[in-house]
This record gives sequence, structure tokens and C-alpha cells, in this order.
Amino acid sequence: MSDPTPPPDSKLTRSKRQWAAEGKFIAPPGAAPECDRLPPGQHLVRNWPVLDLGRQPHVSLDRWRLDVRGLVSRPITLDWESFQQLPQASMRSDIHCVTTWSRYDNDWSGVSTATLLDLAEPRDEAQFVMLHGYDGYTTNVPLHDFADPAALIAHSWQGQPLTREHGGPVRAIIPHLYFWKSAKWISAIEFLGADRAGFWEVNGYHMRGDPWREERYG
Repeated sequence: MSDPTPPPDSKLTRSKRQWAAEGKFIAPPGAAPECDRLPPGQHLVRNWPVLDLGRQPHVSLDRWRLDVRGLVSRPITLDWESFQQLPQASMRSDIHCVTTWSRYDNDWSGVSTATLLDLAEPRDEAQFVMLHGYDGYTTNVPLHDFADPAALIAHSWQGQPLTREHGGPVRAIIPHLYFWKSAKWISAIEFLGADRAGFWEVNGYHMRGDPWREERYG
């Protein structure tokens, strides 16, 4: 499956490049989080804000595919039926967006990244992962972050199928990193030997994105 065309430059992209240049939202030196559960510079919300690049692709279940490729011993392509037949996992996690909102106690269901790693068997030289979305979005993640025990490829949130606006039918969830790393509408997982910037990373965001270290920008 060929990757979608990357999203074009836009007002949103230009604004966020400016945020990165200005260090917008960075907590002042010495500022303490509201509690041990909330990273610095974040505020708690009860809703789930919708953020995207102006594209919300409609991906029907009969045409959805997930390619696992790159530096792996066994490249695989999963359709919806084969994805659902894999061992299913449920996780509860908090999520933290680089735009400063955090949401507690999100219940996810899907396939753990550990299951996919066991299937694909990354080669020894694989050190990073590039996540690809049906909207053309990409984001890079160190392999050790992708392999985190709480990370999964999710199809459900709070007991219901993921909606299109939130990345359904399937999105990545890597909750210990800023949420731009949890790619929506996921179409491919590519294993790499060297780090490579994804969409927001090219536009000034941090290459890793640890919210506790406030790694918002490069």
C-alpha cells in the first residue's frame, strides 16, 4: 500500500512552527505541576479536544490495512479480520497534548505493540519507528517508547469504537509521550535504523516528546 500524500503547508502548520520558535506554553523555570499526575505546563480537561491537520479520512473496515514493514524479519499486512483475531488488550492511561491539555483515565482496547513486535520481529539494527496515517501524517518514535507496556494500537475508547474524528477505526496510543506521537488513522508502522523526523518534528517539535521533561519543541 502506497503512503498518502503528506498534508500541505497550512495556517495551522505555520502557527505551530511559530509556537516552536517562541517556545509557547513552556512553563516558567521553577514552576511546579498542580499534582504529581499532571506534567508541567498542562491543565486538566474532561472533554476530549479534536485536533488534526484538516483531514479526517473515512477508512472503511473492509479496506483498512495495517502494514508493518522496514527493518523487520517478518513484514506483515493486517486486514480488519486478522487484526481482530490477534490477542486483545485493554489499558487505562492519562493523555497529555502538547497544546497543554491533559485528560485522565482513558480506557483503551486494541492490540498491544508487544504483540506486533513478536509477530514482526524487528531486526537488531532497528532502533526507531515511523508511524504513518491515512491522512498522510507521520511521527517518529524511539523503539523503546513504542515497545512500552502501556502502548497499543487501539480500536476502542471508553468501551466504544473509536470515532472518525479521534482517529478511528484504529490509532496508536503511546500515553507516556505527548499525544501528537499517538498517530491517528494509522496505516503503517515502519521500523528504522536511524531517527527520521515526522510531520510535526520537521516543523519544530521535539524528536521524542516526553511531557514530564516538557520536550515540546526541538
